[in-house]
Amino acid sequence: MAREHPLDLGLTMNSLPQPDPALPLNGIRVIELGQVLSAPFAGSILADLGAEVLKIEKCEGGDDARHMGPAFRHGDALNFHLFNRGKKSIALDLKSPQGIQSLFGLLNDADILIHNLRPGVTLALGLDGQALCERFPRLIYCEISAFGHTGPMSMRPGYEPLIQAFSGLSSTNGGPEDPPIRIGASVCDQGTGMWGVIGVLSMLEKRRHTHRGGVVNASLLETALVWNGQKSEAYLNQHQLPVRHASGHPNFVPYEAFDTADGPLLICCGNDRLFAKLSAVLGVEQWTQDPRFATNRQRLLHKGELLKELCPRLLEHSKHHWVEVFEAAGVPCSPIFSVPETLEHPQVQALSIRQAVPGDDFSLTGLPLSFDGVRPPISSGAPKLGEHNLQYTS
Repeated sequence: MAREHPLDLGLTMNSLPQPDPALPLNGIRVIELGQVLSAPFAGSILADLGAEVLKIEKCEGGDDARHMGPAFRHGDALNFHLFNRGKKSIALDLKSPQGIQSLFGLLNDADILIHNLRPGVTLALGLDGQALCERFPRLIYCEISAFGHTGPMSMRPGYEPLIQAFSGLSSTNGGPEDPPIRIGASVCDQGTGMWGVIGVLSMLEKRRHTHRGGVVNASLLETALVWNGQKSEAYLNQHQLPVRHASGHPNFVPYEAFDTADGPLLICCGNDRLFAKLSAVLGVEQWTQDPRFATNRQRLLHKGELLKELCPRLLEHSKHHWVEVFEAAGVPCSPIFSVPETLEHPQVQALSIRQAVPGDDFSLTGLPLSFDGVRPPISSGAPKLGEHNLQYTS
């Protein structure tokens, strides 16, 4: 079957590097009670690292992410394939005694359980962290919530845009005249999945010494507060309210996107040495002697005056011209690419992060990690609902 993606990246399983068969988490069993994104993303990371990830789904419909978007392959939406590759699906009715007993049977040999079920659901089912860690003392139990495991809102559900709005992330995104804007990527959901993975891997190491598991708590709100930490620290410690800078930076000048003759170009002068290189390329070495511009702290105070001189110069040539001369001089810069332009770039293709899905006709973004120079390949595609029931339940 022909590849349906508009970009044919020439991926075949034979062209992918062959990794060491002993991936870091081989032999680790993970039970995932995941819906949509944060816990499934954590599960996909663990699966890519070699863990056996058993995805427990409800019998009717399975993970809601299967239906979030048009059917892409095998009746499931594209995002479901992305965040559930390498896993095995077991459909259980956890409201029935039989379903709970089947889950307990799987937990007998499990190292990690990770979930992002709605607050109160695990407690009602007797699957809360305290109960399961008492029954299975070596189990590492990771609970992902929206607002955190304690506090007046701990029992509330939440979603990515709600958390970005509540946490202040949306209020600090965009330019000075823009309304609050959601960050395009699901930074809270996926970031919380990553924190969950960091937590369970830390507990695995601790368990080597204590022979006991424990509970790991992570939440979208806590992740968002960490991502917005620089703004919070400036407000609390320096009494500075956040100022939105669009593509710019509050602490460096010039450090933002500028118009050229044919499109925007990002320039990042993160220190005075880089500013001196920029000045030399532009033929205005006197900027480095000007007391208004000589140091970054002075440039912050006189940003408007500097940009009034800099912007017209950049409009004289194309972004391609500036990239050539700036890169030759060691000035960090980049055109602002579209998604297709990014995927077509030789550097992105050289990384081979796009990986073929075994036995299928499409590719997905692989794990952004390599071991001894080799990226773990996607081991298998996303499972069909209940595909592995017979293998794992009697």
